[in-house]
Amino acid sequence: MKKTVFLGALAASTMLAGAAFAATLDDVKARGELICGSNTGLTGFGMADANGTWVGFDVDLCRAVAAAVLGDPTKVKFVPTTGETRFTALASGEVDLLVRNSTMTYSRDVDLKLDFVAINYYDGQGFMVKKDLGVSSAKELDGATVCIQTGTTTELNLADFFKFNNISYTPVTVQDDSEAQRQYLAGACDTYTTDASGLAAARATMADSENHVILPEIISKEPLGPLVRHGDNQWGDIVRWTFNALLIAEEKGITKANIEEVAASSTDPEVRRLMGLEGDLGKMAGLENDAFKKAIAAGGNYGEIFEANIGASTPIGLARGLNALWTQGGLQYAAPFR
Repeated sequence: MKKTVFLGALAASTMLAGAAFAATLDDVKARGELICGSNTGLTGFGMADANGTWVGFDVDLCRAVAAAVLGDPTKVKFVPTTGETRFTALASGEVDLLVRNSTMTYSRDVDLKLDFVAINYYDGQGFMVKKDLGVSSAKELDGATVCIQTGTTTELNLADFFKFNNISYTPVTVQDDSEAQRQYLAGACDTYTTDASGLAAARATMADSENHVILPEIISKEPLGPLVRHGDNQWGDIVRWTFNALLIAEEKGITKANIEEVAASSTDPEVRRLMGLEGDLGKMAGLENDAFKKAIAAGGNYGEIFEANIGASTPIGLARGLNALWTQGGLQYAAPFR
């Protein structure tokens, strides 16, 4: 009997603990606004434009979530976070969702008690140097000064790379991408290292971009994605499946321009479920049944968001590469909507 009472008490305490972390959806609905942790300013990914409007690849994912939950992609407040403050901002409840080029790692998942619910960009760490440095490989950087953000996987990867290649470096620590770029351009460091996408974004803003070279070595795996707090499974499901909806929309040829036509005419069962015309997939997550249709309509499908913000036709000029759909040889692969 005592064992039964103990197990019952344990189960009850576990349920209560889970409930304490399971209020994000209710909070967002009650507030009428999603609070999204973003970068302090990374061109193409997340930054405020000249009018103060937040734009970018990561920003558009936040807007898609707001559209799914609140029916309005503009109902988002963006809170800039640095490499050192981002996880505290999420864990403390200052933000509901963190979407700002953060790498999924074991310790962040297990030790920091955060859940990466999707990978919206597959990346890797690289190096940028001024052309007149005369360096063509990162292995030629022995004795270099390196601008590096603190509190990042980039910092740890850098140490591993130089140690493995038996070369030395002097770190010049910075708080965010903007400071790193300023220090690098001012000559405080020989090279600037971060995710290769971040290097491309930084170079696109430089007046003399042709004088800066991104070296060929990619020294790490950097799976970047949105994070939520541990224990809030419903909220994690909403963010995960909003992202999956954007991928499936690209697979099925659903765009911001044709979504209403597709919704009115498609006989594809998965598309009809995605649009909320069949089944109750939205309601299962505590949303309206057409929530994922609204998410797609906010900024288009994954491919549209990629091309509009960081794609080949933008100043950043990133190829899809690993971020192409699985049907095109990439890694982006959505689980089925059923």
